[in-house]
Amino acid sequence: MLTFATRFVLVGVFLVGGASPAPSQSLAPSQSLAPARLAAPSQSLAPAQSAAPDVSSALVPAPLHHAGVVEEARALVAADVAARGYPGIAIAVSVDGEAVWSEGFGYADLEHRVPMSPAVKFRVGSISKSMTAAAVATLVEDGRLDLDAPVQRYVPSFPEKAYPITTRQLGGHLAGIRHYQGDENLIRDPFPTVLDGLSIFADDPLLHEPGTAFAYTSHGFNLISAVVAGAAGRPFLDYMRAAVFRPLGMRDTVADFVTPIIPGRTSYYVRDAAGRVVNAPFVNNSYKWAGGGFLSTTGDVLRFADAHLGDAFLSESSRKLLFTEQRTRDGEAVGYGVGWFIGADDEGRRLFFHSGGSVGGTSLMVMQPDTRVVVVGLINLSGANNVVVRQVLDLFVDAVAGGVPSNLSS
Repeated sequence: MLTFATRFVLVGVFLVGGASPAPSQSLAPSQSLAPARLAAPSQSLAPAQSAAPDVSSALVPAPLHHAGVVEEARALVAADVAARGYPGIAIAVSVDGEAVWSEGFGYADLEHRVPMSPAVKFRVGSISKSMTAAAVATLVEDGRLDLDAPVQRYVPSFPEKAYPITTRQLGGHLAGIRHYQGDENLIRDPFPTVLDGLSIFADDPLLHEPGTAFAYTSHGFNLISAVVAGAAGRPFLDYMRAAVFRPLGMRDTVADFVTPIIPGRTSYYVRDAAGRVVNAPFVNNSYKWAGGGFLSTTGDVLRFADAHLGDAFLSESSRKLLFTEQRTRDGEAVGYGVGWFIGADDEGRRLFFHSGGSVGGTSLMVMQPDTRVVVVGLINLSGANNVVVRQVLDLFVDAVAGGVPSNLSS
């Protein structure tokens, strides 16, 4: 099993610069957000303007027994925003299924100076893969999906390759389906169905014989979305709502359609060649709902992760399916189960996690199952260094594992 730090490299994060914070102010939970721009022209911000001020808004008051560690984590995140200068971050933590901290820092929209809030919807990127994996597990539980059958059983239109491909291999990035090429992550064209989205890569040869090597691929999960639709007998998004989002109360998790007004959707940012924060280019993610196309909030993602700590949503066998590290045919562990990375911290404690990189978004969902600590951090900037999310996890895990009250002043 690989360490978290080793697998964390896969998210493609990099260090970004920043500037000094401004005085803080709070945002009431009921305050509405300005609508996000869909295709605004790129406007550069001077370095001093690009940094996110110390604007924060908490929705979940810290329980008294966690107040101390929450204050320590809050100071850590505020300092990170100031140092790295990303527009905004929302972060949430749960312990044993209880949300103990949820707060936003910086801005959801820089031009309109809309403060960040935990209610803001972000592009969660490849955390969408974990959500899709949950749908896969429900179909397996219902006996409607055989993970080891050729995908053509559920997607007859997908071209046969030199070797058969199974859903289990797709779910562990072992099938040999390629990842993005060139500017495919900047696609602007709409794709009406998940089958239409497969046309981007369906005719390409496999990278390798399935089962022989790990090759991370979002397109592979897009193929899984077609498998889910075929096994469920209904459109992929309909099944996601019925089998995952509604049962878990994930009311703020939706597909990233570009034309509807989606209340609370953040604005999206990237850095230009000079390192300045600018508006992200327009993209249409309809070709990859399963691979990285959902919008969500820290609260919904936290609720989703917490559901994997008990039997109420998925059975023990289903969770074992998701969280058992797959291996190549030669026995090499790949650090991935089905829709989840499998790793360990520096103390050897297990970690289940997924990160995401989107046009205008960086995300991380990570949980330590033994202490039952879950942390979710969402940033409205491409390629942001989100190591602070992992640092917050360490704070809470150390407090819980040490059996020390989290109120450090007591």
